[in-house]
Amino acid sequence: MSIASDPCHSEADLNERMSRPTPALVAQLARGRGDLVLLGIAGKMGVTLGMLAVRALREAGSSRRVVGVARFSDAQARSTLEEAGVATIACDLLDRDGVARLPDAEDVIYLAGRKFGTSGPEADLTWAMNAVVPANVVHRYAGSRIVALSTGCVYPMVAPQDGGCIESVAPAPAGEYAMSALARERVFSWASRAAGTRVCLIRLNYALDLRYGVIHDIAQQIAAGAPVDRTVPLFNGIWQGDANRMILQSLELCSAPATVLNLTGPETLSVERTAHELGRLLGKDVAFTGEPSPHMWLSDASIALDRFGYPSVAPATIVRWTAAWIAAGGRSLGKPTHFQTTDGKF
Repeated sequence: MSIASDPCHSEADLNERMSRPTPALVAQLARGRGDLVLLGIAGKMGVTLGMLAVRALREAGSSRRVVGVARFSDAQARSTLEEAGVATIACDLLDRDGVARLPDAEDVIYLAGRKFGTSGPEADLTWAMNAVVPANVVHRYAGSRIVALSTGCVYPMVAPQDGGCIESVAPAPAGEYAMSALARERVFSWASRAAGTRVCLIRLNYALDLRYGVIHDIAQQIAAGAPVDRTVPLFNGIWQGDANRMILQSLELCSAPATVLNLTGPETLSVERTAHELGRLLGKDVAFTGEPSPHMWLSDASIALDRFGYPSVAPATIVRWTAAWIAAGGRSLGKPTHFQTTDGKF
């Protein structure tokens, strides 16, 4: 199939595809009451997640309001959200007094966090974002249901033949990012035990968008004539539109003590095979660098997939769409995943 087959023609088209609600999501959100607040909404996933929530509530005929909270250093993100019907509030989530003034909410989606800069002089900011902000949030929203995004990096690295980590595998974070991400989880878990806050911790292992993500990173390297790093030879990923839907549906899994849920696609994807297909579609030669590591972060999301169904967009389709996007000069968010990292230093 050529890269012109069913491509995304624009960012508006891409955002629309990633914010299409399913009947199950519409029915679920219709059962809720009060505001739905998305904290850290201006990041990679938040804009289309907010758009999805608004569309689902409109289809349900619900009067519930979707409120997006962020610093909004990116004015375009705020404009896109407001045009979609999200009410926006500018707030630095490190400001405890500012968080205390946020509106009441039955449901909260926690998207805030910091990954990069963990090995340099700003590592303290990473810890503050990943541990102090959750403390501010659980004080404000102790009575709400909170779905909090985390990462599969809190797990130990595994060999492919051992299978991906399931939720019962004990965390073994490598590096300050993963350690601070586990600190974030621990704060939410503490609130769940101490105050009865209903929480679901989502350990996401790579959302895939055409503007960022592992497949996007590989495509960019190939398009630029750079060798593809295969130090991490395998990865997991899920179409961001499917991740958005499952994150919202996870509100009904919130509990005290907290629920832990892996979120990714069912496949274990090969960097080399993905690169070769992208090279074929882009008409580019593919070269590699790095020796494949025997261990990597892999997750098993069987519980989430059994509950919410398999992703609607397969990796092969994401590869085709990404190739078309890159070939057409589509925008990159400029936020590489650094999926090649094996030492936990981001």
